[in-house]
Amino acid sequence: MVELAINSNISEARRRLFGTRDMDLLSRPILETPNVRGRGAATNDSGRFEPHKREMFADGWEPEPDAVFETREHIERAKSIITKNVSPDIGFDRSINPYRGCEHGCSYCFARPTHAYLGHSAGIDFERDIYVKVNAAELLRAELANPRYRPKPIAIGTNTDPYQPLERKYKIMRSVLKVLLEAKHPVTVVTKSALIVRDLDILTKLNKLGLVSVGISVTSMDHKLSRFMEPRASTPSRRLEAIKLLSESGIPTRIMAAPTIPAVNDHELERILDAGKAQGATTASMILLRLPGEVRDIFREWLLKTYPDKVKHVMNLVRDYRNGSDNDPRFGTRFTGEGPYAVLMQQRFDKAIGRLGLDEQMSPLRCDLFVHPQKETAQLSLF
Repeated sequence: MVELAINSNISEARRRLFGTRDMDLLSRPILETPNVRGRGAATNDSGRFEPHKREMFADGWEPEPDAVFETREHIERAKSIITKNVSPDIGFDRSINPYRGCEHGCSYCFARPTHAYLGHSAGIDFERDIYVKVNAAELLRAELANPRYRPKPIAIGTNTDPYQPLERKYKIMRSVLKVLLEAKHPVTVVTKSALIVRDLDILTKLNKLGLVSVGISVTSMDHKLSRFMEPRASTPSRRLEAIKLLSESGIPTRIMAAPTIPAVNDHELERILDAGKAQGATTASMILLRLPGEVRDIFREWLLKTYPDKVKHVMNLVRDYRNGSDNDPRFGTRFTGEGPYAVLMQQRFDKAIGRLGLDEQMSPLRCDLFVHPQKETAQLSLF
């Protein structure tokens, strides 16, 4: 009877800590090997389209040291490079993603579920199996050379980061920017990497023609928290330094408090905006945490490892602004949320950007300068 009472008390304590809807976390195996250091995800479940499912279990043996968590590069020759969309709640209709997967390893990354289409897990596979589109610039030139092409700003960095670590080696983003400059094509860039300053020469030339704007995401000013959330991204101080260098070059730069995570980094909202303004940012944006598909479990596992006492509180707040669910995919609310918490955060954001002068809209990028680039061909010209 005493043992039953103890077990009952433990179960009740767990329910209070995690909440009924998150109790399943206790049964999910979390990787605790040294190999997983530097990765945001804690597990590597099979992709949802795979015929067989991998499942970890304790067999009593210690894990053998291996290179399973080292980054694996996959060279990909893509068939097309400009992706079109018709979403009513984002401000662009076309984008480019030089890489598939992202080594930054952000535990909350909404792009993780896309790796399932490649036969990979949205967990650690998303961070270690990186597909490099080595023919991106070649394809871009061909698509822009099409006489029927009509220019509108191309967004880069909306799915995976174009300046993730492998960019140092392959320079795919730099080659894409060179083609855009040649064609005088407008482009917007979003990143959380200080590597963007490497391409300051090209970005400056684009800016002189009114063809570029940049957004730098700063999730936290706390270096320790940032390293937990985004293991291989640039430190907050390096990102702020990038904002300063971009701004000093006259490039319109946005400070992005994204994502804002309730009870984790939401208290830093004003501090992030203050820091961005001090470094020269001209405008700002904020996006509340989204948990589509497999991201829900990956983020909850991260919470369990990092802030086990906050799991119930954080997830309840997420459900508060997501219409009672872990995720709300509806157009119009998926980025802003709804309910008391979402209203409060929007009020804080509006007040802060008004005080700092970050509420100005960026000038529209020019599309009238566009010229079709010379298409690369083995055929010699007649003239």
